[in-house]
Amino acid sequence: MNASPRIDIADRNIGMADGRRRQAGAMPNPTIGFEIDNFAPGNSENVGGAETTLMLSQLIELGGKRDARVSAALGDADAMKWEKDATRLELLSETTLAFVEALSVQRRIQILERQAATLERLVPLMQRRVDAGASSPSEVTRTQTAVGVTRLERERARLAFAVARRELTGLMGRDLPAFTSVSGDFNRLVRPAPLEVLIKAIDDNPQLMRWTAIRAQRDGELLVARLKPIPDVTASVGWRYYSDTQQSAVRLGVSMPFPVLDRNRGGIQEAQENSRKAHAERASNRLALITVVAKAHDTATNQLIQLDLIRKTILPAARQTYATIETGYGQGRFTVLEILDAYQTVADAELKEHEALTSFHSAVATIEGLTASPVNVTRAR
Repeated sequence: MNASPRIDIADRNIGMADGRRRQAGAMPNPTIGFEIDNFAPGNSENVGGAETTLMLSQLIELGGKRDARVSAALGDADAMKWEKDATRLELLSETTLAFVEALSVQRRIQILERQAATLERLVPLMQRRVDAGASSPSEVTRTQTAVGVTRLERERARLAFAVARRELTGLMGRDLPAFTSVSGDFNRLVRPAPLEVLIKAIDDNPQLMRWTAIRAQRDGELLVARLKPIPDVTASVGWRYYSDTQQSAVRLGVSMPFPVLDRNRGGIQEAQENSRKAHAERASNRLALITVVAKAHDTATNQLIQLDLIRKTILPAARQTYATIETGYGQGRFTVLEILDAYQTVADAELKEHEALTSFHSAVATIEGLTASPVNVTRAR
């Protein structure tokens, strides 16, 4: 987390927002001016009557414009803080998903290696039958082909693991992987809380919490737009020097715009719509998060059902069938096609179990990332 550039970017955004907040409270700079009247170069008669004026002017904002700007800037700063929390949560979720993928591919490699070893143990048995004239040499060839296909899948899985390692390394803020394997208990299963509980937890997600700050920011911008037509006063004080009499005088002045042609109606309308849009944007964001968490909840629940079915029914039956056929094959009661088919059924069931585990843990990681809390309500069998 500390090494991620995304967190550093979020910190910089917070610093920028704080700078905007400070600048919003700054008062306008005074203006200094210098004038010479009745001055005509090359005409000595007029030069003697020149009047020199030195003016100092200050814009005085009325109607609370400065406070409105500060209010909008405070909302912006709060939104950036929530944005950092959201970024942190997203990074944790993405890292967990990347870790699950790496662990999944690593486990798939182990399964394929075990399956290849099982097939290789069949080759001597088949070779003995061929040597005894009880089987065709093609049985050995078919088995060796099955071994080759399994090894090919293993090599593909190794490539996928290399990719998963690099993705996980990038999320860890490193250039190159500093690890060769990952470790975790893929068989640790927990049952997610009811969907209604997860939906309530969604409201505490930083992605939604930041909309309160965004709404405050936009309300402040709306107030700024409404106050803009209120004319500001420019007060000035000056010193005038008369060349012909060699006397000086103090000059005072006050000016303000006459708000007749521009009442900022378009700017007010835009700010109003932008403020109202925040409510709809939050609602849209919330529905999107609920859709994702509901899909993840359904996936996790369904995968638990599938795992229960695979482990209690499919895998035991497939392994029992394979053991029976393997024993009978040595006695000449089954063909090579039957034993390879029985083996493939076991292999498919093992990979389906693995896929269900991967899908389950990915769904749990998604739920945890959206609810900002670990899924540990009840342990599933």
